Amino acid sequence: MTHAGEEGPPDYIYQALELLKVVRIDDGIRASEGPKLMERLIKERMPLTVCPLSNVKLKVFETLADHNILEMLDQGACVTVNSDDPAYFGGYMNANLEGLINELGMTESQARRLAANSFEASFLPDAEKKAWMAKALGNGGA
Repeated sequence: MTHAGEEGPPDYIYQALELLKVVRIDDGIRASEGPKLMERLIKERMPLTVCPLSNVKLKVFETLADHNILEMLDQGACVTVNSDDPAYFGGYMNANLEGLINELGMTESQARRLAANSFEASFLPDAEKKAWMAKALGNGGA
């Protein structure tokens, strides 16, 4: 896991993948600037742990309404919602999710996919991942 593709160019993500052989990318939001990189990330189901409120605080996006997380999700990327130093960047997980609803119009389907992605990206055993992913997507019982 490495922090890449937030304030640096998509090439930083390539370097993390090729040189460090990482299994997840913290943030990775600038990947959308490289269509070939996005294809690779989607194909490999590389988790991108995105922290929307900190991305705004760090001026990667002017406002939360400008954020690209849902576009990346809709393209098939394995993005997840996370918090980054919540006391400093202004929001725990719930605040990040509420922001996506209020500022980007996140749908229930998108929220479920983000939740499922978080289980897919976890280090749980595969059987547990699948069970939790099914619940997150609404087809795994109560």
